[in-house]
Amino acid sequence: MRRTVRKKEGCPLRVIPLGGLNEIGKNMTVLEYKDDIVIIDCGMSFPDDEMYGIDIVIPDFSYLIKNREKIRGMIITHGHEDHIGAIPYLVSEINLPIYGTRLTLGLVENKLKEHNLKAKLKVVRPGDKVKMGAFTVETIRTTHSIADAICLCIDTPVGKIFHTGDFKIDYTPLEGPPIDFHRLAEIGNEGVLLLMADSTNAERKGYTPSERTVGVTLENIFRNCSSRILVATFSSNIHRVQKIIDTAVQYKRKVAISGRSMVNVVNLAMELGYIKVPEGTLLDINKIRHVKDSELVIITTGSQGEPMSALSRMATNDHKAVQIKRGDVVVLSSSPIPGNEKTISNVVNKLFEKGAEVIYSDIADIHVSGHACAEELKLIHSLLKPKYFVPVHGEYRHLRQHALIAGELGMKKENIFIMDNGEVLAVSPNKAEKKKEDIPCQPIMVDGLGVGDVGNIVLRDRKLLSEGGLIIVAVSMDRATREVVSGPDIISRGFVYVREAEDLIEQMRRIAFDRLQVCRVEGTRDWNTMKNLVRDDLRDYIYQVTKRSPVILPIFMEV
Repeated sequence: MRRTVRKKEGCPLRVIPLGGLNEIGKNMTVLEYKDDIVIIDCGMSFPDDEMYGIDIVIPDFSYLIKNREKIRGMIITHGHEDHIGAIPYLVSEINLPIYGTRLTLGLVENKLKEHNLKAKLKVVRPGDKVKMGAFTVETIRTTHSIADAICLCIDTPVGKIFHTGDFKIDYTPLEGPPIDFHRLAEIGNEGVLLLMADSTNAERKGYTPSERTVGVTLENIFRNCSSRILVATFSSNIHRVQKIIDTAVQYKRKVAISGRSMVNVVNLAMELGYIKVPEGTLLDINKIRHVKDSELVIITTGSQGEPMSALSRMATNDHKAVQIKRGDVVVLSSSPIPGNEKTISNVVNKLFEKGAEVIYSDIADIHVSGHACAEELKLIHSLLKPKYFVPVHGEYRHLRQHALIAGELGMKKENIFIMDNGEVLAVSPNKAEKKKEDIPCQPIMVDGLGVGDVGNIVLRDRKLLSEGGLIIVAVSMDRATREVVSGPDIISRGFVYVREAEDLIEQMRRIAFDRLQVCRVEGTRDWNTMKNLVRDDLRDYIYQVTKRSPVILPIFMEV
């Protein structure tokens, strides 16, 4: 029998997603009640194809910076980059306590060290309760594709808010017990005002397979193989790395680790006791030449075909210690992140060309998702029985499908809110509504050491340069008379090969010269006007002749 905890009506709780909605990645949610703010996760995302030269994308922190005095802390659900990747950029602006499990905070600490930063890191364990201003956060064990993941039950002055984090229901996880269903049922009986739940796999019917499925496939590969085995997977998937090591030991193989992130995470996990490796199993990647192929396994990064990853460098013979050779067995133990399909396909093709046997998700069960499918989502909803629901962590189609699942389970349509980043949901015990507020949430682009200094105008210019190339018109003119002293010289980059287009270049030079002569005769002395006229004449001519639209940059010098 559900026991509803009644709260007095008053100031509503404000739920503000700053990232993670209508996108994959950049997960960040703000809970605000009066003068208290709690932050859930602080992730990054990778740039899309239109973000030329951008390294990563992070949430907009301006609302938090403006309200920094209200922030009581941040709690992290797990250690994936889309949940911790932006923490250094926030810590550089705001000094705040960060709560998380041991492995999660170990990964966060490594990231902070890379940026020469420190923060107040506070370890929590499943079952702990943390007081953060008006909020009391209870951490609950969950299962995901990384160890030490937690979901959150947040007791607020208006009622309980439940945030699933990323999860799947794995009844037979490789390590430790499954999700604490008993506690979830208790929380459901106590009364959940608002549920925020992972929507990534809402479109997939049925259940996500157990991680043990991958273990069986790996054993079959090892059992029947006498060649060298290379396994590419996510460095954060510690349970899978452990399974690869265990299987290697079972079949009397040594293990070498390749890739900076893989080495860092494995070392951290060994230090914290999450990965156990028998003595004498690990080899330095630079010493593998002394080991027989039939006695070696290499665990590497690059399962997403990243151009600079260890596996990609192996595929192009750019890796110092490992070259792919005929007979190698390469296992891609992952599924493509949306947008990475082409890069993965390129790497697979190169590996096949070198004579390797490549095993990937299309032809074998060597990866399972870490996110719940439809039936698992139904179970969570049924256990928690929330009054209001906000689907999170997914593109719009995922959020909408998750909303439909909630509706199928009997939730009223007016109690389901498909939100966008920057929107505000005001939640009270008997009312929830979207507020018309303008919370800044534009994605902040990181390019090298620059944070937020590349915007839409710069991206537009980069796009134009990538599509049409660049033409520079260099002219020296007399300061007093505006007569051309030297030039115009035409310099082309990414437009045409100058030596093979001499007539075109010469005609462009004549058009620029003629326009400058007209400007001198007409008495035009404003340089901006003259530049625009030259640019317009050249643009019209170039498009007429070539049907291209390069960026044209006139440079005038006074002498």
